[in-house]
Amino acid sequence: MRPSSPLSPAPHTCCDFEARIPDGDNVERQVCRRCGHVHYVNPKIVVGAVCSWHGRILLCRRAIEPRHGFWTIPAGYLEERETPADGARREAQEEALADIRIDRLLAMYSVPRISQVQLIFRAELAGGHFGAGTESLEAKLFAWEEIPWNELAFPSVFWALHHHREVQGQEAFAPFDNPPIDKVWA
Repeated sequence: MRPSSPLSPAPHTCCDFEARIPDGDNVERQVCRRCGHVHYVNPKIVVGAVCSWHGRILLCRRAIEPRHGFWTIPAGYLEERETPADGARREAQEEALADIRIDRLLAMYSVPRISQVQLIFRAELAGGHFGAGTESLEAKLFAWEEIPWNELAFPSVFWALHHHREVQGQEAFAPFDNPPIDKVWA
């Protein structure tokens, strides 16, 4: 068995995988016929932040797929050995060249059809400086009435913006989760 990297549990080189339910489990997984290694495939964790500056919201126009050209909050996949808050700060820096101050967890959204869990924070721009990072065509601050609602990249961006507005000015609140399917915001 080849030792795995401390940062990634790479499959062992001896592995000859077959689909079966491992002992003590109840879900079919890829299990090595030779050494018994179980290859777990788990959901991806996305981290991001609704970043504000003097009542305006920072959005980035995506320069990458999926949803190239559409607007989003700074967000992306959590890296190994990174806290969710650190990941949200890194994503804000990568996508919007922005340093942010995380306030608290705003929401935890589940997107099971693509195996994602999204942790979205409420944050402020530190100093108000930002720009377009390599994954963004542009970055811009929007007043609420200026947000390009029909050009948002993902439903969870819409949810996060509305949830952010619901707790505007509140110091303490419970994190939100997926809104009901029939939820309509005015």
